[in-house]
Amino acid sequence: MDIGIDLGTASVLVYVKGKGIVLQEPSVVAMDKVSGKMLAVGEEARRMIGRTPGNIVAMRPLREGVVADYTITELMLKYFISRIVPRKIFRPRMMICVPTVITTVEKRAVIEAASSAGARQTFLIEEPVAAAIGAGLDISKPFGSMVVDIGGGTTDIAVLSLGGIVCGQSLRVAGD
Repeated sequence: MDIGIDLGTASVLVYVKGKGIVLQEPSVVAMDKVSGKMLAVGEEARRMIGRTPGNIVAMRPLREGVVADYTITELMLKYFISRIVPRKIFRPRMMICVPTVITTVEKRAVIEAASSAGARQTFLIEEPVAAAIGAGLDISKPFGSMVVDIGGGTTDIAVLSLGGIVCGQSLRVAGD
């Protein structure tokens, strides 16, 4: 099974090859601070923001397009993957969108979280490249196509040509 994941600051979108988009949920997790137990994920957790007692915190584990809380991101990914992959013994290949300009440490955090969530193999794709392909742009041609991807935590701007980014910038300012 091949899965594409847009792991965003505001929401997570999961695409399964041959099925299309199978999941779109807010990137929010509600945790019990005392027990460390995960209480809710996605839309259910989003509805809890600002309405929880002192022992429960509803949080976004990604900030400005990157993993801010590795453990919570891993739990969230595991939960979403368990909703779409029928059995634990079945380990999908995952392609995950990342901002254009992220550090090696930030990339490693995404790969490790995906592996812990059950990925057999993890590939990273820069958000503008994924956006261009999703919009049907032919980025393999020898002419430039400019893409501006405004997400919840980052705005990625890139000029694409011959299958890759010629120049790009990731601004940690966005629509959230």
